[in-house]
Formats: sequence, structure tokens, C-alpha cells
Amino acid sequence: MRAITYSRYGGPDVLELTEDHPMPLVGPDSVLIRVRAAAVNPVDWKAREGYLDSFVAAHFPVVPGWDVAGVVERLGLDTPDYAVGDEVYGYVRTDVISGGTFAEYVAAPVRTLAPKPTALTWEEAAGVPLAGLTALQLIRRTAVGPGRSVLVHAAAGGVGAFAVQIALARGARVIGTASPANHDFLRSLGAEPVAYGDGLVERVRALAPEGVDVILDLVGGTLDDTPALLRTGGTIGSITDAAARDTYGGQYVWARPDTTDLRELAELADSGALRVEVARVYPLEEAAAALVENQRGHTRGKLVIRV
Repeated sequence: MRAITYSRYGGPDVLELTEDHPMPLVGPDSVLIRVRAAAVNPVDWKAREGYLDSFVAAHFPVVPGWDVAGVVERLGLDTPDYAVGDEVYGYVRTDVISGGTFAEYVAAPVRTLAPKPTALTWEEAAGVPLAGLTALQLIRRTAVGPGRSVLVHAAAGGVGAFAVQIALARGARVIGTASPANHDFLRSLGAEPVAYGDGLVERVRALAPEGVDVILDLVGGTLDDTPALLRTGGTIGSITDAAARDTYGGQYVWARPDTTDLRELAELADSGALRVEVARVYPLEEAAAALVENQRGHTRGKLVIRV
């Protein structure tokens, strides 16, 4: 099968299009998926550069990619959850970095999958799993709900846009930090935008004089000043800074594959409460360019590889 692979840690130059990569083995609790689309996430280039090797082993050659949308082609020995031909999507993270989704086929444990949202295209569905699960699990663990006010840092980013929409769907008020160029986008989602940078605390105070109930740090570098905006009894959650947990008694989240959560995200998408912005779609052979663009960190919306 065709796949993007790398055989050592490094920059974009270590990636290559392999025309005859071996087909993945399908375990008893896994299914073989014919990949239709796979989304790019920052963790993909971080893994390629070896930043995860202190806690996740890489088995070379590695096929990168954890997000997928595709069709079930073959069943494992004990997978009554699915049938051949089912359309699925998922966050295919396993205990090692090896057989990823930037390929024509991927073997996926059923615990990492759910039925694809019917309202979304293949490319949109592929953009949901990792970023959507991260946002949903962070929001759940910080008890975002009706009547609560939430400050979302990097609200126009991949995780941030999902966090905004999920929080709003749960009845919260959302204030989101972003560059002025993204303020109209945040308003279209239902958030109240504020510019980041000097004077941020004062700008948020102007919108929420009594402070906020929850602060979600999705970018890092925000926990020096903005905890002052937290109301008594409020909570800080982060996906980038363990100080949210260790210093402030909040939550530090690394997204977990979860079928129930993927089903919840699909329901939100199918109800119209969750939309996915796809910034650009690349063919498989241009996956390296997609990773370079993601690493620049200025894209609004998801970068997706069509297979």
C-alpha cells in the first residue's frame, strides 16, 4: 500500500512516500480501514522530531497520523461493533508510534472508533477526533455547564474552535482570545472575542467584571497573568501546562481515544451544533507540506490529507 513513512527522527526531509509499505496486521479487536481522509495535528510533527520518545516508543518505519475517516474493509476476530462497509472515524492512537493514518489503510482498535458523522464530509470528519476529544474531555473535567463563564485561550485554533462550540452547546458563556483577524470567526461561532497580548486581563474584566468560572489554556504561556481572572471556586484546565494541575489545582488533559465521546461529537455535528473548518486539503504525496504548514502554527481550521 502507499503510505507516508519515516525511518528516523528529524525534520520534514525524513518523510517519504513509500509505494509498497506492508499492509497492517489486523488484531482480534481491530478493524482494517480504507482511509479516505486523515487530519494533521501538531503531535504528528512533534512525534516525527522525537519529542514524545520519553513516554511513547516509536517502531520504525513509522507511518504518522492519528486522525482518520474511512470505510471498514476487514474485521478482526472479535469486532461485532462494525460490519464491512461501515463509515467510521476515529483517533487511532495506540501504545506505540508506528502504524498511523497517512496511508491507504490503517488497522484501528474498535475502542478508537465511532460511526462517522453523517452531516460531515470525509475531510471534515477526519478533522474532528483528536482536537474534538481534547476539547470535550477538557470541558467535561472542568465542569463547564449552564450558566458558567469560560475564557478560552487560542479560541480560533484547532482545539479552541471545538472548545468554544462544545461549551456553548452546554449552555456556557464563552470569551475567547484570538488575533483581531479571527474575531469575526469567533463571533460566528457564538463567542465574545478579545485580543491577546498586553492588556488582556483588563479587556476580559471589561466583559466579565466579576471574573470567569473556567479558564481553558490551549496554547501555553497564559498562566502567569490570567489566573487573576478566576472567580472563587473556579477551575483552570490546560493541554499544554501541567501547572494548571500542580500549581492551581485544576486539570491537565491528554486526550484519550473514547468511542462514547466520539459518538457525542458526532451527535453535536449532526445536530448542527459543531462545525468543522477545513483550511486546506492535501493529496497524500504532499503530506510533508501539510506538516510544515501545521508547524508554522498560523492556520485557522484543519489541514487534511485526502487519500
